[in-house]
Amino acid sequence: MEANREKFARGRAAFRKRGIYLFPNLLTSGALFAGFYAIVAGADGNFVNAAVSLYVAMILDALDGRVARMTGTETEFGRQYDSLSDVVAFGLAPAVVVYQWGLKYMGDYGWVWDKVGWVIAFLFAVGTALRLARFTARESVGDKNFFEGLPCPAAAGFVAGFVWLAADSQWSGLPVLTLAGFVTLATAVLMCVRIAYPSFKHFAMNRRLRFTQMAAIPVCFALIALDPPRMLFTLFGVYVALGPGLLAWRLVLKNRRRVMRKAAE
Repeated sequence: MEANREKFARGRAAFRKRGIYLFPNLLTSGALFAGFYAIVAGADGNFVNAAVSLYVAMILDALDGRVARMTGTETEFGRQYDSLSDVVAFGLAPAVVVYQWGLKYMGDYGWVWDKVGWVIAFLFAVGTALRLARFTARESVGDKNFFEGLPCPAAAGFVAGFVWLAADSQWSGLPVLTLAGFVTLATAVLMCVRIAYPSFKHFAMNRRLRFTQMAAIPVCFALIALDPPRMLFTLFGVYVALGPGLLAWRLVLKNRRRVMRKAAE
């Protein structure tokens, strides 16, 4: 009787262990599904649903790694699966959505514009794949407080915000399509260059916050709820510009110190 009880207890423990390992991968699968649905919605012309799905994928992608670290269930399989999911959710999906929304209509202005549209969409997908490959290869080295290049979820969020805003505002015309191409291509380039972006990984879940910091969280959610497409596009736009902005600031400070040293000599 006692032996059966111990066997049952071991079985329950093993089941719980498998369940813990399963949960992060379920979140990753959810992110993959959201990215796939964004492709389907974009192909059907439901661009608002496609953009929202990309943001859902971002939330699930942020949760799966954190859950795995909190539960001590990080595995090589999980990391590889997460990278493959990210290629679809933050590479192929945004590229297809922005192409279906507007880049394919560049062809209405000439065959050259037609080629430009799908090439830009393809370059965004390639930039995401290269960014993820570099992140996987260099994950164990470098400063954990900074990303090397624009993170692909942020790039996808910026493109999704633009599509959502443009669809909501019913923008059209070659100037708007050209702007869409510039936004897509610029984010693709920023993912590949070695510009430092803050990772915000030093903010722990158990960290104490001041009242003003805590109050800022619901204020941000309220602002997003008032006008989701404009606020999300603005927030992600600020983060996208943060990398080049910090680089320019460091170059200015470096040049100023050089001038001061020469003046002191």
